[in-house]
Amino acid sequence: MEKKVIEAMEKAGKPVKPGDIAQSLGIESKEVSKIIAKLKKSGEVISPKRCYYALPEQGS
Repeated sequence: MEKKVIEAMEKAGKPVKPGDIAQSLGIESKEVSKIIAKLKKSGEVISPKRCYYALPEQGS
């Protein structure tokens, strides 16, 4: 599931909210938030601004 979240972020090409990812994947927003928290801890995802998340290369 983490891979799908990362792919959805790549596809978006810009910082996104967990709810947007959840909608595009058809899963619960809470689930996406948990996955993002895990990815953020490992450094695979960053938060350029409050409530928005992106891959490090999309950060700015």
